[in-house]
Amino acid sequence: MPGRGAPLSRVRSVRGMSSQSVTPDNLRRLRDDWHMSPGLATNGLLFLTGMTGSRSDGTCASEPAQQIREAFAKVADVLAEAGLDHSHVVEMTSYHVGIHDHLDLFRSIRDEFVAEPYPAWTAIEVVGFIPRDAIVELRVVADCSSLG
Repeated sequence: MPGRGAPLSRVRSVRGMSSQSVTPDNLRRLRDDWHMSPGLATNGLLFLTGMTGSRSDGTCASEPAQQIREAFAKVADVLAEAGLDHSHVVEMTSYHVGIHDHLDLFRSIRDEFVAEPYPAWTAIEVVGFIPRDAIVELRVVADCSSLG
């Protein structure tokens, strides 16, 4: 898969399937500290780790719109590292603390990133996230089969 940043992590084979970690430079901490891939490409799909709107220092903006935009920006970074964009997203799950407090805002910001055919989407309310002040987390699956 082509990337825009540093070389992607090694390809590993699991039961005949090859998987490739997709790690943009700004998210290397997830791989190094938490031992997870920000994105993992396998079988023509790219699976993204849940992305919150936390900053690189782990803090979150107090403004919901900024947090939501930062979460979408992280998703965009992983997609771009794999040579993709939001048009490749086929499924999105959003997790929300206080879903009814910001769902309309979330939907309006989400509309800036999605286009027809719209990805499948599920919104779920949760109690909290690892960054304590986070209000949203995005989990995304994208089609990367065209990258061969």
